[in-house]
Amino acid sequence: MTLAEYLLSWLRNANRVMILGIGNPMRGDDAVGVEIVKMLRGRVPGCVKLLECQTVPENFIGDIIRFKPSHVLMIDAGQFGASPGETRLFPPERISGIAISTHNMPLRILSRILEETVSANVLLLAIQPKNTSFDEAMSLEVLEASKAVADMLSEVLWKSLQQR
Repeated sequence: MTLAEYLLSWLRNANRVMILGIGNPMRGDDAVGVEIVKMLRGRVPGCVKLLECQTVPENFIGDIIRFKPSHVLMIDAGQFGASPGETRLFPPERISGIAISTHNMPLRILSRILEETVSANVLLLAIQPKNTSFDEAMSLEVLEASKAVADMLSEVLWKSLQQR
């Protein structure tokens, strides 16, 4: 199953979707989640809210609760032993198996909080980074992946949510 097919299935009963762009904009490929959210601005249905959380997604819990999303998609760089730019989806129970370290609260704990407080379906879209050094630009592989992911997400969100 492709990422797009999986996301279409996951969004089947969605009515409000929150997308969290997570990562440090000063650490090369770690900025990928934030960059994808920026690329999605103006390209998603009105029932989708985009948040640039950077390294503090826990600071947005109040905003997320007030929005009452049925689905929350977290986007972040993650070390899962793949080629740079490779993209994978992780359900909450598998998030602890990937290394993501530039934010304070582990995403597994954040996903649990969101599942319990807003009864949201939570999913992590992780992109394998090449370089997360300070003051580096995003690698070509991750930049190309981010553009492809933004295009795919825009299309999937419109297909899934156009009637809402």
